[in-house]
Amino acid sequence: MNRRSLLLGAVALAFSGLAFAADPIIIKFSHVVAQDTPKGKAAEYFKKLAEERTKGRVKVEVYPNSQLYKDKEEMEALQLGAVQMLAPSLAKFGPLGAKEFEVFDLPYIFDNYAELHKVTQGPIGASLLARLDSKGIKGLSFWDNGFKNFSANKPLKSPADFRGLKMRIQSSKVLDAEMRSLGANPQVMAFSEVYQALQTGVVDGTENPNSNFYTQKMHEVQKYLTVSEHGYLGYAVIVNKKFWENLPADVRTQLEGAMKDATKYANDIAKSENDADLENVRKSGKTQILTLSADEKKALRKAMIPVHRQMEERIGRDLIQAIYKETGFNPN
Repeated sequence: MNRRSLLLGAVALAFSGLAFAADPIIIKFSHVVAQDTPKGKAAEYFKKLAEERTKGRVKVEVYPNSQLYKDKEEMEALQLGAVQMLAPSLAKFGPLGAKEFEVFDLPYIFDNYAELHKVTQGPIGASLLARLDSKGIKGLSFWDNGFKNFSANKPLKSPADFRGLKMRIQSSKVLDAEMRSLGANPQVMAFSEVYQALQTGVVDGTENPNSNFYTQKMHEVQKYLTVSEHGYLGYAVIVNKKFWENLPADVRTQLEGAMKDATKYANDIAKSENDADLENVRKSGKTQILTLSADEKKALRKAMIPVHRQMEERIGRDLIQAIYKETGFNPN
């Protein structure tokens, strides 16, 4: 090899090194639950896929357990560009002005995952995500957590059992109305503060899917868990719209593919994780698990279903009716 060839090779190698040395695109992905929950595992899976498929051009930094921001802070942080990606629970969009998302908080509106996915994976879900554009947010996908159960330091098996209890809720007018329909006093509180509030008696009980209940160690400070499955808790994966639109087109396509596969993974594990964590609660021996009879569940449902009608003006009657039609729901 002559001197000129060696020189050209060295120059090419130097430029190649510069290309590889270019800073990767950083996506800070913040969330408020533990890493070993369905959402936590899905976030880590998305990170893995995103980094592999972009061949290192993108680096995803996942911050679980409110390490960066609490519930009320994270949405503003996203809009300001302090973080690029979140997966907030659907109740978080009401305070942002997207009240339609509170339809997912309506008690007993979904009986199972099949009914739910007709909405989240169909045209209704797509139209809801599109409504976030005006907020400077791009909605990418819906991720399941699971169906919620009630917990307290007394058995909760009938509407009368809730009377006067201070029950922690997310900031949602629907959830507020839900608790009031049972005679309870709703208390809005950041998720990261719930364990201590239960431990010290600031609140008497709460509602959670089993995965959140177990991974946040609420079974250590709650004597009873009622398998009510009265409501759904899910998430919308969102990004800062300006950040997303400024990504190179090929990178955006690769990330969309990674998100699609991460969503399937998230939704596939949601039920199995919640089933496993209910068994973990049982094995702990610290919380008694209560199973409702058909009549007990019917009585709870009867007390809570009027919330649907109460929320029509806030959420939109047409949207509620569209979901009824999609799932075959009968409010009677």
